[in-house]
Amino acid sequence: MTHQPSCGLYIHIPFCHQRCHFCAFSLEIHQARLVEQFLPALLREMEHWAYRMPFAGQPLDSVYFGGGTPTTIASEDLVAILTAARERFGLRDDAEVTVEAHPSSVSEESLSRLRTAGVNRISLGAESLETSELHLVGRPGSRAGTVNAVAMARKAGFDNINLDLIYGLPRQTLESWSRSLKGIVDLDPSHISCYALTVEEGTHLHDSIQRGAVAGPDEDHQNEMEDHAEDILARAGFVRYEISNYCRNGSASRHNLLYWTDGRYLGLGPSAQSYVGARRLGNIYDLSTYLTNLRAGSLPLSTDEALTVPRMVAERMMFGLRLSEGVRLDDHFTDLPAGLPRRLDELQRRGLLVHHGALVRLTPLGRRHFDSVAVDLLLSFDETEAAVRSVPLTSEAERVETE
Repeated sequence: MTHQPSCGLYIHIPFCHQRCHFCAFSLEIHQARLVEQFLPALLREMEHWAYRMPFAGQPLDSVYFGGGTPTTIASEDLVAILTAARERFGLRDDAEVTVEAHPSSVSEESLSRLRTAGVNRISLGAESLETSELHLVGRPGSRAGTVNAVAMARKAGFDNINLDLIYGLPRQTLESWSRSLKGIVDLDPSHISCYALTVEEGTHLHDSIQRGAVAGPDEDHQNEMEDHAEDILARAGFVRYEISNYCRNGSASRHNLLYWTDGRYLGLGPSAQSYVGARRLGNIYDLSTYLTNLRAGSLPLSTDEALTVPRMVAERMMFGLRLSEGVRLDDHFTDLPAGLPRRLDELQRRGLLVHHGALVRLTPLGRRHFDSVAVDLLLSFDETEAAVRSVPLTSEAERVETE
């Protein structure tokens, strides 16, 4: 039997009650009028894809509601979207269904409604348990709010709970970071994500740093915080299975693993990304243009790239290296560039990765400099990529229809 890669659905809900100072995501401040326009457009986009390969006849392994803040819209609307996805694509009996939420945007009633409808994983954006740190980046919230949201989630029947944290926030110290980490561990989640603060151009935070109102993140300080997180979480029984993610008892995010293990995923909503049929697709960022395209019967695409075989192999390797276990080059890897072993050996000499037989994995130093490792390795694929850049990988029947 031919192996069927896992398939997942990502649904971008582009609404928040306010924009945090560090946020560069596609979002709109919540307005009932915009939600009313968005929901039918999203269902039209879903309808377009439901009966096309690789999703036709293959139930979804995961559904992930991201944003924005999905729980800014009514839980009844989220349930209606999930019901439509189940009807159009089908869900495996053990499918993972995740909804992201701000702790203040949920109630016991809304969480119970989501759980009853089949949502079995909740991801709460705590970011910090220090109210002063949240205030400095324009994010509402408090320790008490996060504690209460976790308690409500458990009462609603959720036992798979992720909590997000950010390190390198303005005026965050190693001591305050430790308090947040230990406070999160005390809440006994199954999964914790720890992200280094990045400063994106065009954000309020970037402007504040440029004006000297707050200090930007210090790389050495962030590195110390990263090490501290790994130590505290390891002692609490969490396994670091990916650069930014820790879990207990095999509770790795199955949807996120699609991105790192060459799974197929469809993204719906503004700015959502897809990997289907040897193509990478990106949706229009702007909500208004997204709505206009779908009203006109067109897919809201801003990018549509056919991937050559060398590019697919390179990406499979790059994303796989994000996992702590690394990748094995004798497993689903063929036609590797002749110059790759030399580059692997050079990166090993620099202490950035371990290359032993078929196994390649990042060292702690390599995890910290993943982007530069990825660029260096991609150079090995350049010559082969150039030779086949113009060769089509899909038949006309598999190409994306945009009208």
